[in-house]
Formats: sequence, structure tokens, C-alpha cells
Amino acid sequence: MIPAQFQYAAPASIADALALLQSNPDAKILSGGQSLIPLMKFRLAQPAMVVDINNIADLDYIREADGWLKIGALTRESALEDSTLVREKYPLLYETTLNVADPIVRNRATLAGNLAHADPANDHPATMLAYRAQVVATGAGGNRTIAIDDFFTGLFSTALASDEILTEVQIPAPKTNSGGAYMKLERKVGDFATAGVAVQLNLDAAGSIEQIGIAFTNVGLQAIRGARSEAALRGTSGNAVAVEAAAKFAQEDCEPNADLRGSVEYKRNLVRVLTTRAISSALAKARGA
Repeated sequence: MIPAQFQYAAPASIADALALLQSNPDAKILSGGQSLIPLMKFRLAQPAMVVDINNIADLDYIREADGWLKIGALTRESALEDSTLVREKYPLLYETTLNVADPIVRNRATLAGNLAHADPANDHPATMLAYRAQVVATGAGGNRTIAIDDFFTGLFSTALASDEILTEVQIPAPKTNSGGAYMKLERKVGDFATAGVAVQLNLDAAGSIEQIGIAFTNVGLQAIRGARSEAALRGTSGNAVAVEAAAKFAQEDCEPNADLRGSVEYKRNLVRVLTTRAISSALAKARGA
């Protein structure tokens, strides 16, 4: 299909991009375009203006600073995939990136765009919840930092104002004895998840789980934090009883809908299985196995 008529702008600075957003409240930001363009072609999105930010300098980076991994708004998924830093220190992010669509899409798609789109079927929202990440929103008044738990507000909805741009994603640097894993079932390579589970944890000196994040993909109107699952494991050694309890809570707390990918019962059971596997994988990494 052909998109509805729209204006196109390619500003060379953040200030110019923000000015365009202020004067065009229905405008949409284009970074990688792997979500926006298909929606426009099917006329599920009909923005009056597309603001292409790809000409703005200094938004493509992956670096550690001040205890955070900082990722710019124009950093491609393929750059995350190729980053030695991401692969070695942030295994949850690395595994999630490998699960995003296919290499052709990853060459253009961006992490920031994935989050700003807020599709509950996208892979990164659950991973960012598990990491307890935060994002930087830039507007006319400057920058503001939004905790990821406050960022997703509903189906395709975020806390970004219409005149703000998500300019940076920040992930806490891992503590010692940390591990993470992302488990996803898809019908075929490149498909959205039938369900997915992200887990990030670290162990204390005694080998108990000090902190843990668990979140679910495509089993609700937005990515869901598994708060009861986290509580069931925090302070334990990650023994079989605790893992089973966490997986059971995950099964109960997800909110899937029946569709061509499976029934509600099937998806709930799938979340239980994936949660068990993701926790086990994260624990093994944290223990150096």
C-alpha cells in the first residue's frame, strides 16, 4: 500500500527537530523507520509530518560513563550486535538484540526507536524493564530522565511529550556476579514473539540473589514487570523451589490474548517455561558457568 500524504523534514540539529515538533503536534520522528514506515504504508499511522533525525550529529554512540551504558538515539541494532562491550558485559542486551527481526532490519532499526514505538510485541521493552534502565527525553526545556517503569503508559503509548525526542537509553552497569538472559519463542525467524521473558540478576558475596529484574514480552498491552516473580527469588539461592514459585507467578501475572500464535492457556504455560529457562541461564552466567 501507499502511505497517506505527509510532509518530510530532515533537520540537522536537535534544536531544529524540536522546533518542527512544536509547530507540528501530529509529527512523527523517524530514526530507523522499521516500525513507522510499515504502519504508514498500511495507513495505521498517518502523521502530517515525518521528522527524519538521521542527519543530526552525535546521536550514534555506545559508551560507558557514570555507572551507565549510554546508547544514542541513532545507534543501530547491528551496532549493538557487533559491540564487544555489549557482548561481554551486557549479555541480556546482546541476546535481545539478536532476537530482533532479522539482520536486514537490524541494519536500520534503533534501540531508541524500538522503545519509543512502545509495541508490546517488541523485544527491548521487557529487557529494559529487567535492567531497570532509564531514558533521556529532550525537549525545548532541556533534558529529563524517565525511569523505564514510568516510560511505558499503554499500548503504543509512552511518557514522551509530543514535542520531545528520546535521545539516549541508559542501562545500569552490571555489578559483580551478574547475569542476564532473554528467552523468546517465535513462529519463524524475524517474527514477533509468541511470548518472551527477560531476566537480569546479580548475586551477593554469599551467592544469594541480591537484585533481580524479570519482565515479559507480548503477553499484555505493554511489557509487564514480573514483580511477584522477582520477590519470590530475591534473597534466595535460586534453588528449584524458588524458581518454580517465580515461574508460577509469571504464568499467573501475564495477560495474554488468544490469537493465531496460541490460546491464553498455551501462552501462560509458555511464559512459565521461558521464565524457568531464563532464570536458570542468568544464574549460570552470574556464577561463571
